[in-house]
Amino acid sequence: MLSTARVPVGKVVGHASQREEDLLAVEEPLEIRLGRRSLSVTMRTPGDDFDLAAGFLFAEGIITSPTQIRGIEHAPDGNPNIVVVELAPDAVVKPVVLQRGFVMTSACGLCGKVSLKALEANRCPVLPRSSLKIDPVVLHDLPERLRRQQAVFESTGGLHAAALFNADGELESLREDVGRHNAVDKLIGHALLNSRIPLRDSVMLVSGRASFELVQKALMASIPLLAAVGAPSSLAVSTAERCAMTLVGFLRNGRFNVYSGSSCITGL
Repeated sequence: MLSTARVPVGKVVGHASQREEDLLAVEEPLEIRLGRRSLSVTMRTPGDDFDLAAGFLFAEGIITSPTQIRGIEHAPDGNPNIVVVELAPDAVVKPVVLQRGFVMTSACGLCGKVSLKALEANRCPVLPRSSLKIDPVVLHDLPERLRRQQAVFESTGGLHAAALFNADGELESLREDVGRHNAVDKLIGHALLNSRIPLRDSVMLVSGRASFELVQKALMASIPLLAAVGAPSSLAVSTAERCAMTLVGFLRNGRFNVYSGSSCITGL
């Protein structure tokens, strides 16, 4: 499936107008199934759907290891908007998980939680002390390095991105999606399926703001430093503080704010 689509538009500049084509990011529903049971529907940009499904299951605490996944494939009828995850025979899924509904828009990773109790059930782990050290100069360069690799954003201007970097600022992996939480799920899912979790030596950078759900997902993957181009929310900051994560916001134009922790950043 394509991640972009061309649409006709009327382009107006000053008092002049003309008909042109514009390139847009595609947004379509993805249903994630556990075997025959429908677990989640999310609005996403097609591409890296298996990573998205694996990352979602991991971030929700439904699985804790790639060995618990026996296989991931599209629906038997070939529907590209349905991904079926088959768990290994010894994988145990709590009954409460199967009773929960996960219906999400591309804007909110928490919209599918049916109650506050379901949200509280996903308690974020406290991170062990990290050996990660990154120079502020390297941090300053990350947004530009991210932007240079955002192929679909460059053509549409309509996607969020999440990326993993090492302490030297080298890009390890990147995922884009119309939903910020989907981009993170794709990124973490890719790491999970490649047996790279825990990500204790990586920095995650997100192209927008840092909300609670992004902090939660990063903590589940044991990422010690989350940086955002935009602002964090109050719950993101308090969660990062409680779980010993370094949280950086407004990382752009040669500046950034440290909202929680500073042990991962040299000189602070």
